[in-house]
Amino acid sequence: MALLDFLKNKKQAEKAKKPASAKSYGEAKPAKKAEKVSNVKKPAQKAKPIEAGPQQSRQKASLGRFSYEAIKQPHISEKASYLAEKDQYIFDVLPNYNKNEIKNSVEGIYGVDVLSVNIIKIPAKKRRLGRTEGFRKAYKKAIVKIKNGQKIEIL
Repeated sequence: MALLDFLKNKKQAEKAKKPASAKSYGEAKPAKKAEKVSNVKKPAQKAKPIEAGPQQSRQKASLGRFSYEAIKQPHISEKASYLAEKDQYIFDVLPNYNKNEIKNSVEGIYGVDVLSVNIIKIPAKKRRLGRTEGFRKAYKKAIVKIKNGQKIEIL
């Protein structure tokens, strides 16, 4: 390593011997000595906004997602049709989305004002077809309450 340091120091010494700048016509101009300026103020830099915490950073990360990703499909059932009369709609959603992301998704897709979101996790259930046993997939559904007087046309 000492050999490499020697070469490095040699290159720096050669640079110091050469003039700092030369004109295009080949005239060499002597290098100016560095002047010490202690009373010069540097321009003020803009302060970066302070983030409030982990929740805010999670929201910023979720802004990159596309609004249609959170909702798989509307959940159509007898109970869902009764709730639709009370301005509440049920959607099947992907399991890794939270209430805020579901709210933003419904507002973006259907153009309504969401008042609240309730989430229900439906567990996997045992099913059987002849000898073959298995499980029906688990899923997550969201009950979304919208502002009175607004409607979502699902069918």
